[in-house]
Amino acid sequence: MPKTFRIAVTPGDGIGPEVVAEAVRCLELLKSRHNLPLDWTSLPWPSHAWHEEHGESMPSDALEQLKAYDAILLGALGDPGPVSNPDRYLLPDSISLAPLLDMRKGFDQWVCERPARLLPGARQYLADDRAKDIDMLVIRENSEGEYVSQGGRLRKGTPDEVATQMEVFTRHATDRIIRYGFEQARKRASDRAAEGSPRQFKTLDGKTCESQVCIITKRNALRHWGDMYSEAFEEMAKEYPDVATHHELVDAACMKFVQCPWAFDVVVASNLQGDILTDLAAVLSGGMGVAPSCNLNPDDPDMPSMFEPTHGSAPDIAGEGLADPTAMLFTAARMLEWLGRQEPSLDAAGKALYDAVAADLAENSGSQRGTREIGDAVCSRIKQAG
Repeated sequence: MPKTFRIAVTPGDGIGPEVVAEAVRCLELLKSRHNLPLDWTSLPWPSHAWHEEHGESMPSDALEQLKAYDAILLGALGDPGPVSNPDRYLLPDSISLAPLLDMRKGFDQWVCERPARLLPGARQYLADDRAKDIDMLVIRENSEGEYVSQGGRLRKGTPDEVATQMEVFTRHATDRIIRYGFEQARKRASDRAAEGSPRQFKTLDGKTCESQVCIITKRNALRHWGDMYSEAFEEMAKEYPDVATHHELVDAACMKFVQCPWAFDVVVASNLQGDILTDLAAVLSGGMGVAPSCNLNPDDPDMPSMFEPTHGSAPDIAGEGLADPTAMLFTAARMLEWLGRQEPSLDAAGKALYDAVAADLAENSGSQRGTREIGDAVCSRIKQAG
């Protein structure tokens, strides 16, 4: 019998349950119309509600339970809202967001991948007309670097307090994230060629390539890991002569993301610097309300990857039916395409969902609609497409 792919649906906090509900509706429709080998289970954790009842954000064996699934679809974590309730159960971010880091590290989801493409209908924040051509893939190293949680606080709460926060970088993780960036650059060039829309990027020696990888560091100040990243990048680039290469310091990259984001193709950055750059790229491609995010383990098919929209729990509108589920729906589409590496019908379903959401976005640019209304519109397009 063909494998049935299992998804752990974790709605989480705030608007998470509302937008996840629309994603599940679309999955149900796609499953029935395309006979997909797909199943899912909704879990009440991690969440503030679970912590309030059990004293922890998720069960002690949560990772063991989640390991049985092929993917995790996460709504949002953080303030549960609504903000009008001053007695709501609140947790510090270090606790409420800890499950994200636990899952990323526990399942070695070493790639955080966020596409940034300005689709028709999405808000264009930059006045320059060339901003319509934004189409980059920002790849964040997701397993080490600045987020290894090594350090501590000495003499806490006193005037003499000392806090230490270590950064840890390994050549193994550096090599694999850079190689992944080069491979994605080649794939993007191939896809663009097939679509008849190639792009061109200049190399330092004047050649023209159809793809580019830009490595981000702060090697002028953080020289040890910055130099290791740069050296690894230069060595690996020799294996990819068809891919243009570029280096930016992170502060300059932030400026150029705003000045000329259309000049970037694939961007590879460390955990913290990538965290910042991916959010900036999301805004340039229309805002957090349309931006998906993927936490991937490309090496081990037995480990689940995790898919989440980039927006937070939006406690100011939680429970009001106002949250835009577009980012969540794009995220679900990316999840299906990821699973589609093993099952073509899931890849086709992911593309169908993506096309339906993109078409809805283009047709309803700027209109104010509720969560359910947008979900209804996308479901209707899926039905019309057959």
